[in-house]
Amino acid sequence: MERVKYYARLAIERVEDGVDKVKKLLSTLTVDERWEVMLEFDDICPDRFAQLVDGVPDWVEWMA
Repeated sequence: MERVKYYARLAIERVEDGVDKVKKLLSTLTVDERWEVMLEFDDICPDRFAQLVDGVPDWVEWMA
């Protein structure tokens, strides 16, 4: 669980640097870990998560 929280915090920070940075970070994880990170991301920082989703409406597709 700590790994998921760590990656969620990194993803939150990388939203400012662009979606490609978030995608690159998530690409190092398994599909299940990616989903866990995104759920944690939404729990920790829903505003920033909404910002990511607004910028990338097809984000679910690149989670696979």
